[in-house]
Amino acid sequence: MRLRRKATTPEPEQADAGLAAEESAAVTGPFDLADSGIDLDDPDLDLLDLGGLLVPPPPEGYELQLQIDEQTDAVQAVLYAGAEGALELRVFAAGRNTTLWPEVREQMSAEAVEAGGTAQEREGDFGPEITLVVPVTTPDGQQAAQPSRLIGVDGERWFLRAMLLGRPAVEPETATDLENLIRTTVIRRGNEAKPRGEALELHLPAHVHREA
Repeated sequence: MRLRRKATTPEPEQADAGLAAEESAAVTGPFDLADSGIDLDDPDLDLLDLGGLLVPPPPEGYELQLQIDEQTDAVQAVLYAGAEGALELRVFAAGRNTTLWPEVREQMSAEAVEAGGTAQEREGDFGPEITLVVPVTTPDGQQAAQPSRLIGVDGERWFLRAMLLGRPAVEPETATDLENLIRTTVIRRGNEAKPRGEALELHLPAHVHREA
């Protein structure tokens, strides 16, 4: 599934309002639906409802894609893909008043080093994050290095993992649009009990049906 955002030229007043909204979102997001005050019945709500995640439309130059398990048809992740990179979003259950990001950072760093790559931790706008570089084999059989930058956000009984790929992974100054997507994403945790670390259920939007 792919969704394209229609390119528009905003009026000056709209541009100013959009900038103010981005600055506000940079302080507060991502959001927990239960605490956000968002009205899901609002016809002007500019979020795509995927169950555990409500996500904004893609910025200009990107497509929104859903990664689907071919065996189970379950939606596993949300991907914003562009010519120079991508952002992958995954969301998991967590315990109340606990964090997952420290142990996830440690685990993924260890896996990268074990695979012959590198892991470097830095402090970002969302707190500690890691940049990984791992060796990969390209489709034409060549050896290459794949960079990724991981951002984690621990919420109330949920954990959001964001992975930046390509140029935004190694040049943070080019990742502003993608980071703003993280800041404006909304998590629907639900009240059901789930094991710590289990992925929250995602699904296709109500108006979209997967072709057989």
